[in-house]
Amino acid sequence: MIELALIAVLLATALATALLRDVLAAIVAFSAYSLAIAVVWVLLRAPDVGLTEAAVGAGVVTVLFLLAIEGTVRADAERTLARIDWPALGVALALVAVLAPTVLALPPVGAADTAVAAGDVTTHYVENAYDDTGVENVVTAVLAGYRGFDTLGEVTVVFAAGIGLLVVLGREGFA
Repeated sequence: MIELALIAVLLATALATALLRDVLAAIVAFSAYSLAIAVVWVLLRAPDVGLTEAAVGAGVVTVLFLLAIEGTVRADAERTLARIDWPALGVALALVAVLAPTVLALPPVGAADTAVAAGDVTTHYVENAYDDTGVENVVTAVLAGYRGFDTLGEVTVVFAAGIGLLVVLGREGFA
């Protein structure tokens, strides 16, 4: 049930982001979309990616967008929605129609009988995590030991985004 509600939020915020003419409203809708995507990553059991999406996508990018429009004058738009580009909408719907069966064919999240869950790599991680890394928690062993460079890259992205935000805020007189 939560998955259906989340899909509805994703679709609504994506459409709002694309169709709203008011830039501030579009930024708020985009931020909500990014937070919903972060929740999707958490539900897919990738909390590290979800945290990165929330920090960079919903946090830093939203602040940078808001700073970008701060100095601009907001014109009162007579229309709040953009005109719909029907050919582009047709292409987008065709893409969704082609990809939907693929998504529906995916195994349930966390299913033990999937190729990944029953694969040699997963079995190796579970059986050898403590001996290889000295860490008792398998998830921590995978993130810090086996995927150390990937995790370092994610931390670097979040750190760089934070530093970039501080630089921009300092130039604007906020920091």
